Amino acid sequence: MSQIVLTFTFFVIGFWFIKNEQNELYQIKNSITNAKPIWLLVGLLATILYIFLQGLMYVVSFSAIDARITWKDATSLFLKRNFISVFIPAGGITSLLYFTEPLLKKGTTKTQVHLASAIYGFVGIVSVILFAIPLFLFSLLKETIGYDEWLVLGLIILIISLFFFIFNSILQRGKIHDFIIKKFPKTEPFLADLQDHKIDRNKFFRIILCSVIIDIVGVTHIYIAMKALLFEPSFYAAAMAYVVAVIFLIISPFLRGLGAVEVSMGYILIKYGFNNIEAVAITLFYRFFEFWLPLLAGIILFVSRIHKLLMRVVPALLLMILGIINIISVLTPAINDRLHALKAFLPIEAISTSNYLVLTTGLFLLVTAAFMLKGLRMAWWFAVLLAVVSLIGNLTKAIDFEESTVAFVVLYVLFITRKEYYIQTNPRLGLIGLQTSLLSVLAVLIYGVLGFYFFDKKHFNIDFSLDQSIRYTLQNYFLVGSDDLHPTGTFAVHFLISLKISGLLSFGFLIYTLVKPYILKNTPTEEEKAITTQLVQQYGDSSLDYFKTYFDKLFFISKSKNAFISYRLSGNFAVALENPVGNSSEEIKCCILEFDTFCYDFGLRSIYYRIPETDLKTYTEIGKKYFFLGQAAIVNLQEFNMEGQNRKSLRNAIKKITDIGLKASINEPPIKDGLLQQIKAVSDQWLQENSRKELLFSQGIFLWEDLKKQTIITVENNEGKILAFLNIIPDYAKNESTYDLIRKTNDAPNGVIDFIMVALFNHLKSKGITYVDLGLAPMSGIKNPQTIQEKSMKYVYERVKSFSHYKGLRDFKDKFSPSWHNQYIVFSDDYDLIQIPRILSKVIKP
Repeated sequence: MSQIVLTFTFFVIGFWFIKNEQNELYQIKNSITNAKPIWLLVGLLATILYIFLQGLMYVVSFSAIDARITWKDATSLFLKRNFISVFIPAGGITSLLYFTEPLLKKGTTKTQVHLASAIYGFVGIVSVILFAIPLFLFSLLKETIGYDEWLVLGLIILIISLFFFIFNSILQRGKIHDFIIKKFPKTEPFLADLQDHKIDRNKFFRIILCSVIIDIVGVTHIYIAMKALLFEPSFYAAAMAYVVAVIFLIISPFLRGLGAVEVSMGYILIKYGFNNIEAVAITLFYRFFEFWLPLLAGIILFVSRIHKLLMRVVPALLLMILGIINIISVLTPAINDRLHALKAFLPIEAISTSNYLVLTTGLFLLVTAAFMLKGLRMAWWFAVLLAVVSLIGNLTKAIDFEESTVAFVVLYVLFITRKEYYIQTNPRLGLIGLQTSLLSVLAVLIYGVLGFYFFDKKHFNIDFSLDQSIRYTLQNYFLVGSDDLHPTGTFAVHFLISLKISGLLSFGFLIYTLVKPYILKNTPTEEEKAITTQLVQQYGDSSLDYFKTYFDKLFFISKSKNAFISYRLSGNFAVALENPVGNSSEEIKCCILEFDTFCYDFGLRSIYYRIPETDLKTYTEIGKKYFFLGQAAIVNLQEFNMEGQNRKSLRNAIKKITDIGLKASINEPPIKDGLLQQIKAVSDQWLQENSRKELLFSQGIFLWEDLKKQTIITVENNEGKILAFLNIIPDYAKNESTYDLIRKTNDAPNGVIDFIMVALFNHLKSKGITYVDLGLAPMSGIKNPQTIQEKSMKYVYERVKSFSHYKGLRDFKDKFSPSWHNQYIVFSDDYDLIQIPRILSKVIKP
């Protein structure tokens, strides 16, 4: 609901601005619509040349360090980075770190990619200064340059000097180099590799030449805009406007200078003789050629590659843009020639209705865009309907084929991304919401019509007829407003405000109820419990199988009833615990496919938690992706002993506990209530003292009846007080055992946990058990991270203090010299990966 409120807030602010700037926007629109088509074509060709040169500059940058990439790969790299730079802080610089994997797969090293990207970015800034210095000197001679321009130029020269100093210090192993090595020691191999690379000077100058040509194309774009808009062109003014705008683009940290570029360029153009309207129109044309068209090319590139993460983002972004276009289109006057031609085919009432319809559609589009990110099927249908209405409405209100073209593009993108939107909505709640919304709309309309009709003439200086009351009610309900309606007192003002607010709330409630996700809730039946218990007894082969029939789980049983999946729901995700339990690998694979179909039918996304590396092939064969989770520790009891230097700390801990008279007791089931009461007190104290909460899903909680049936190992003092305990739970892996809860009192001596673990090992050895599963050490075990996600996980695990307990857990398990086994999270697409941490945090709570 907060998304709706935020969207409406920005809509109201934008609506107010546009209403107050109607005259200026009208003049700007007239200037743009009267542009010469031939110059528009020239501008488009210049944009194609601009993109080509950007790709060429990447090729030359790699060539300068003796690396090779194709122009196709280079252009793709530019378009992707240009697109992502809009959405990340300091995008022009930070985007240089992204999309390196395709180049790495083709044999380019990481150092080459990052060094060439750094050269590309550095030269892009340098060339602007090289282009600007003679221009500024010429302006100085003409006495047309101001203090502000020199200040900005000096700032950029300072930044470049700083970059050069840092880069040179790294290459020469200076103070900056030493500081980086000291703070980030793991960068030393990269820096050493960087220092070994020599930059070809001749090719470096080619990079500069290529970048200067790109700058000339940028100036040409501004000049073309002047010619296209039929203004008096000035190459000198275009050059000055370009240089200042790019300087502001460099220092602007967000949205690729959106706003900063427009303001700075408009300011310079006004300074060189253009009026406000002309300056804004030229700036908009320039940004269309050098910002929006390359951005659109990037979107098309991502969509054509079926990039899963952006397949959810791009349609939402386009819907938002279409919504804004619809609103602006309605609030700015139509082109007279088109409107006159349209009146020959449609009555005035139909044209007026189309205007209202397009404005309302724009409002709906802004709200629907937020829900598209959630993958809601109903939101997709809304978007399709609104795009169709926009396409037709823009044609029937003023033959605005430009706006209709945008609507057609949105429809096309929605069609090719339709499979990404499958989450169902609650039909019952949707019906209630529709009924309630219709009733609220009707109530507000009646309130408005009766209000206007019975108003005293003094409130608006109008004696309203029924037709006028209906018209003014609709106009204010749909936020169009009425130019000829002037309230004369606070009562009338408050009436109009209440009418508009009621309209906003009823729209918001309608959309929210219709797109609210359908949450599947279920309770296992006794028959399902019996089937799953039997399958675990027959085919269980994992230490986690015990928790697959735990009270917190739901069950999906295959059609053959020879396999099942244990899962929990969180939002629109079904999180399965490890592999299915089944009688064969084929049954397990079929169960996974059936479960995915089940999830699809109910609008759910499937995630598989703690999948062993040996089983990944089963999932990758059906198109799944995976992400490293951590490593599980398995101790071989036949190899474990207390001898050797690496066991010294463990021997000391055992001796310390033994010397103070503590002993371990093996308590076989059924466990007496008195013992359960004692270990319950230990458990409660452990939770309270450590500010912990019980966790579920892949582990258990203190359940009295379950513990009564399990072997419990306790550590007691001479007085019989229990200081620590653990419970042995069923492990269905062959010759393996495991434990669940392991807890101690606050006053238990250090080493008591080591002591109870050795007692566990000795007990299991006596039972002929070969292996002990010590459980998962999350995030640990990444030796050579490959992806950005793995690098981030490794950094967090090693550097971030709040995650240090994971490192402590790894160190504890490492005492017993276990073998480590990789485990993974399996998911369907990249958008799922973003949400996994939030989903898992909910799943593990009771």
